[in-house]
Amino acid sequence: MPQYNTGDWYGAAGGPEQASAWYRAGEQRRPSQTARPAAGVPNGQKRRRRKWTKVVSLSLCGAIVCAAVAVCFFNSDLYRRMRGIEFQGSDRAGVYYEFGGDDTADGGRQYEDFREYFDNYYTASSEIGLPTAPTGTGVTLRLYPRQEEELTLQEIYAQVSPAVVSLTTYMDDLPYSWGTGVVFTPDGYIITNTHILQGCSRAVVAFSDGSEYDARLVGADDASDIAVLDIDGEDFPYARFGRSDALKVGDKAVAIGNPLSQAYTGTMTDGIISAIDRNVTYQGHRMTLLQTNAALNEGNSGGPLINTSGQVVGITNMKIMSSYMATVEGIGFAIPSAVVKDIADQLMENGVVSGQATIGIVAGSVSAEAMELYDLPRGVYVSEVNEGSDALEKGLQVGDVITAVNGQSVTTVAQVNAIKEGMSVGDSLTLTVYRDGKSFEMDIVLVDKADIE
Repeated sequence: MPQYNTGDWYGAAGGPEQASAWYRAGEQRRPSQTARPAAGVPNGQKRRRRKWTKVVSLSLCGAIVCAAVAVCFFNSDLYRRMRGIEFQGSDRAGVYYEFGGDDTADGGRQYEDFREYFDNYYTASSEIGLPTAPTGTGVTLRLYPRQEEELTLQEIYAQVSPAVVSLTTYMDDLPYSWGTGVVFTPDGYIITNTHILQGCSRAVVAFSDGSEYDARLVGADDASDIAVLDIDGEDFPYARFGRSDALKVGDKAVAIGNPLSQAYTGTMTDGIISAIDRNVTYQGHRMTLLQTNAALNEGNSGGPLINTSGQVVGITNMKIMSSYMATVEGIGFAIPSAVVKDIADQLMENGVVSGQATIGIVAGSVSAEAMELYDLPRGVYVSEVNEGSDALEKGLQVGDVITAVNGQSVTTVAQVNAIKEGMSVGDSLTLTVYRDGKSFEMDIVLVDKADIE
């Protein structure tokens, strides 16, 4: 379950009030009755000079210490994590995202070539290695009209929870991530989040009765964070989906999921619809989401947000963790069912979502460590160029650093996506590329994401 925090952290030590307190304390100490004044300088004046010298010295020392602490802090991982927006939603068992990693790649080992460094810096893949299921079977996700009668919380749980499954993924036979899914047909089609599946080679679906099934991938879309799985069998319990466009702020909402792994499977929390159409950017993709105060935690990703008719109106996928040093509770997000239907229907028909304009690269920010070790500029490092992309045809290479797009400096994938937001397949971008100590410009045409390999 993605979480994010926003803002910078500020702190101070020492300062004018402390200095004044030292001065006031010094004034209360009476001078020695036997002290002899220096020639030409009154005894009281001499004492005041000594006091101010101490105050100035201590203040300077304090300022130096504070500056040193500030330099260390603002160059630390903690500060970098506390800046901007950070989502909770990886649901990941001790690994990093493709566009992430620690600043000491491979335990601090240094590589002679920066390409080898980045091969180890990006320690997780966005590729989903699951066996695939057939598409084009005619199955679609149906949205039902809302019922007039409201169900109790107990009735909602009894109706929906049998269709809510826990999802455990594996990489090289080791547990890799966990999450939640919702069965929406009696023959075993399941909606979940794409980010749970990225990098895995096996996914196991578990029902509340203890039965388990190996899942196959129908399709996944990282821009919407929606994926469809299929399991073999029939007569599975399934949930009905309702219309998210009928929701209003203040409507009651319920979430059921698998927070903190299978130890708390089948947890239900309740709240309201806190806001409609929240624009949130995560992993470089802009999403329009429902906001809820129903409690969400890691493992809830892919689970249902349910209305009082017992219908799924959203798929939960992220929450806010903290802001400006303050812990934040009750700000979670879900993908509206209208979006879920559109994406799921395309995935079940073709396995991919068409019409999404893309450059056709896998990329990530150049770390501060890489800039220092290999004298690289700030920008976006290209770790893969996809077959079928105009970028590959125009000569963009693994190891290139994109420093600007359409003349605007970029340091993150999110900034690149923000520049191309609203552009269509066939539109052009101008990339400023750094390679082998030189910078040059390259015009590339955006291609359909469904057409690249």
